[in-house]
Amino acid sequence: MRFIDLLTKVVFVFMTFTFALALAGEHFVPVTVYRTGPYAVTGAPAANGIVDYLKMINARDGGIGGIKIAYEECETAYKPDRFIECYERLKNKGEAGATLFHPFGTGLTYSVIDRVPDDKVPLITMGYGRTDATDGRVFPWVFPLMVNYWSLSTAKIKFIGSLEGGMDNLKGLKIANIYHDSAYGRETGPVLKKQSELYGFELAQFPVAHPGIDQKATWLNIRRYKPDYIILRGWGVMNSTALKEAARTRFPADKIIGVTWSCSEQDTMPAGKAATGYRCSRMTGAGSDYPVFKDIVKYVHDKGNGTGPIEEMTTHLYKIGVLSSILTVESIRTAMQKYGNKPMSGEEVRWGIENLNIDEARIAALGATGFISPLKVSCEDHEGQGKVKFARWNGTEFESASDWIETDQSIVRPMIEASAAAYAADNGISIGCN
Repeated sequence: MRFIDLLTKVVFVFMTFTFALALAGEHFVPVTVYRTGPYAVTGAPAANGIVDYLKMINARDGGIGGIKIAYEECETAYKPDRFIECYERLKNKGEAGATLFHPFGTGLTYSVIDRVPDDKVPLITMGYGRTDATDGRVFPWVFPLMVNYWSLSTAKIKFIGSLEGGMDNLKGLKIANIYHDSAYGRETGPVLKKQSELYGFELAQFPVAHPGIDQKATWLNIRRYKPDYIILRGWGVMNSTALKEAARTRFPADKIIGVTWSCSEQDTMPAGKAATGYRCSRMTGAGSDYPVFKDIVKYVHDKGNGTGPIEEMTTHLYKIGVLSSILTVESIRTAMQKYGNKPMSGEEVRWGIENLNIDEARIAALGATGFISPLKVSCEDHEGQGKVKFARWNGTEFESASDWIETDQSIVRPMIEASAAAYAADNGISIGCN
């Protein structure tokens, strides 16, 4: 009888434990990627970074607060209609629905930006997307975290000013903006115009049609314009093509300043010697010698569970993927502090994102000191006022070319508020915090 009683108790405890695990469920994270199409060479490393970090959190920590992360990839091929299909298919998946989406594309962001308030699923558009969504009083469900397009632009002009010995020396310079002729490429037009008026430099705009392989006519016009600096706002093959064309027209690479999405090894290596000296902006520090990456090796790659080749861990786009998943996990973790130890819904995670406070202490705990700058989000500020670093391609790898540079919110914030207010007026939105 004693054995039977003991066995009954063991079975009861086991069933109770199993039931508790079933109740715990999983957080569902959609992973929309583009491993195919003309931008696959840039999309694949970012996707691998996203997934590897989620795998590491599950393996090292048992998930977030003991609740595992379930994720599912969906291929967009960097096309808005494909992203909409992924969004509609995945938004209600999981015990509590999707926690959030990273569209990974400005056009993709615009394709669902009017749907998310009704669906109550937040978007994180880290370093891309619709800039005026920084004003959360108008766009409560969209978060251009770290640094938005306009903020990045002010950092670029600050960097050029530092190369010239001060912002006053920008006056009279000629700056050409070569941009991908898409929603992404056109997004910085207004802030560059504002900066040219403020600092007195001459600005000329040169659009490049998708995908950016044929640029000969563009560079003929640039050669005639004779700029002092070029801002390269490309994506995918457009970037390496631009660096090659610059070399053919004998324009020095060290006078070309690229944006974050023109700052990967996939941009520089195909250009060969033409890329040496090229500089560009980043939301992350140089290299990958950070504890967080060592943990990815230990808990993912060393277990034979790496999503892609381990060699790509040092690349910029892989690190962008890791950073995006850090923001995902920290948003869910923050939401759980308010809503409890259960799978988080999109509505709950929206609160988590809006209350993110990743300070130096938290960055250290993440094993990311030097990898990212602090971030503090609020209803009014869905960006968090991250900082920007610049990197220089030395012919074999990127090296640091600056300290962290603060963006100029005295320029950006009034423009954001005016643009968001106009959107609110056009769409009958009452401005305010929930």
